[in-house]
This record gives sequence, structure tokens and C-alpha cells, in this order.
Amino acid sequence: MSTALPVVRARWCDIGRIADLVAEALAPTAPAAWLVPDPSRRLPVLAAVARIWTEHALLFGDAFLLPDGSAATVWFHRYRPIPSPHRYADRLASAAGPDEDRFRRLGEELAARRPAEPHNHLALLAAPRGGAAQALSASQRRMDTLSLPTYAHPCAGEQEELLRRLGYAERETFAAPDGTPVRSLWRSAPLPAGGNDRWRNRRAGRREHDDRAVGRAAR
Repeated sequence: MSTALPVVRARWCDIGRIADLVAEALAPTAPAAWLVPDPSRRLPVLAAVARIWTEHALLFGDAFLLPDGSAATVWFHRYRPIPSPHRYADRLASAAGPDEDRFRRLGEELAARRPAEPHNHLALLAAPRGGAAQALSASQRRMDTLSLPTYAHPCAGEQEELLRRLGYAERETFAAPDGTPVRSLWRSAPLPAGGNDRWRNRRAGRREHDDRAVGRAAR
């Protein structure tokens, strides 16, 4: 019986596709209308900014796609502080143009509210034509193998419902710069069923190595 999960890990060549999915999913929302007031510019600007963050996720996290490319999730592994995207100020100015300040203000607000403890961060869930439940549940199982809590701030009501079904609970609600309420959600680290073999074996190997080192030192 196959245990393959119904998502594939994104590669560098998938960045443009994911950015387009994110833009299409976000464009109808109130936050997107505030970020890019001009409807004629909204999709290309959202896609350009999403591209910056998707590239960054492939360096400091993970992104997953349904096999048919119809939905995606973008995650950051926040085991420790991670840097901003390379040349972020210049790239954001180029991508957003006159709307740069709005993106910067929103980014600063979200960063200020982000949990300090180690976690995996669901930064983007993009399923403009369906598939959100499948993409989210499958990528969440991937994240659960890392035995860390997960954090999200859904941008639409249906996303929050999906997250709550997976065990997320409200952490806090705060106002975005445009006044829109943003609800952050938190899911505790899963209890391993039999443990995470990769993590357990790594820890066991380290203990064995340390024990040998202690023994040599004692001699």
C-alpha cells in the first residue's frame, strides 16, 4: 500500500507558478485591495511580491504543490531567526512600486506578532480553484514529521475553517494596518506515534557519539 503524500515539494522552476497561484488567490480579498488599490496592477504586483517570498521559502523553508499544480502552500522553518530576503528593500520597491510602503507596513506588523518560540510558519496557502484542503492537510503532515508547532494567519474565512479542522486554535487577533482583523492560529507540536524515526535516529547517533567521546576523555 502506497504511503505517498498527495503533494510534491516545489523546486526552483515552480516559483513562478506558485507566485501566480498566490496572486490569484489573494486578489479578491480586502487586504489585497488595500495593498494594491489599482485593480489593473493588483495581480502582477501581488505575483511579483509573492515571488520574492516563495524564493526565500525555498532557502529557509519549504513549498509544496498538488501534483497538478492547482494549489500550493509556502512554509518557513523558524527554528531560529532567519534573515530577510536578499536585497529585499530594493526588490520590494521594484515589485510593488508606489504600493511599496503598504507591503512594508503589513510585513512589519506580521513580523512583530510572530511567535518567538521555534515553529514552522504557514506563510501562504494558495488554492484559487479548489484543492485547499488536500494541499493543506498533506503539507501539514510533512511539517508534522519535524515535531514542531505550526503557526498561521489565514487571509480568508475558509482557510481558517480548514486550519481549525487540523487542530489549530486562536492565538490572538490584531488589526492589520488597514484595520482588517487578522487572526493568528497556533497548532501544538504533534505527539509522535512511535516517534520520528529520522529525528530519533539522529539524536541516538549523537548520544552514542557523545558517549564515546566521554569515554575517551575519561581514559
